[in-house]
Amino acid sequence: MTETTYNPNAASSKGKVRPAAAVDMPKVEMPKFEMPNFDMPKLEVPAAFREFAEKSVSHAKETYEKMKTAAEEATDVLEDTYATASKGASDYGLKLIETARVNSNAAFDFATQLMAVKSFSEIVELSTTHTRKQFETVSQQTKELATLAQKVATETAEPIKGSVTKAFQKVA
Repeated sequence: MTETTYNPNAASSKGKVRPAAAVDMPKVEMPKFEMPNFDMPKLEVPAAFREFAEKSVSHAKETYEKMKTAAEEATDVLEDTYATASKGASDYGLKLIETARVNSNAAFDFATQLMAVKSFSEIVELSTTHTRKQFETVSQQTKELATLAQKVATETAEPIKGSVTKAFQKVA
């Protein structure tokens, strides 16, 4: 153990405390002693208490196994649900892109046809035809998107629904 003392002979601009040489300081040793050893008394545990403890441990193990199984099943259900939702969202996004492509092509076709028009009556006829056709197309696209969204929602919720039903059947 190194002790620190003030050495007036040491050159210090700020009056810092410096370690004194080990020769100058006497060593102080702490007395050594041992902790007493307390032996636990040997008691005979009553059979009823021992049986209760064994049943409690057995019940705790069974409960743990049930909880572990339930957690694993829940994890599997969540993985399946996530995979289904991910695929459904991807399919829905692809359908939206296809819809946008079809509508953009229709708009460009309409613009091209307008360039070739020679009279106002042709513009009115072309506009009316294009508007009717686009209304029908958009209606059909909306139905398809709604059907796809319904399908994705159903397929995503089905594993959760089945899992909850199964859990309630186990409890009942």
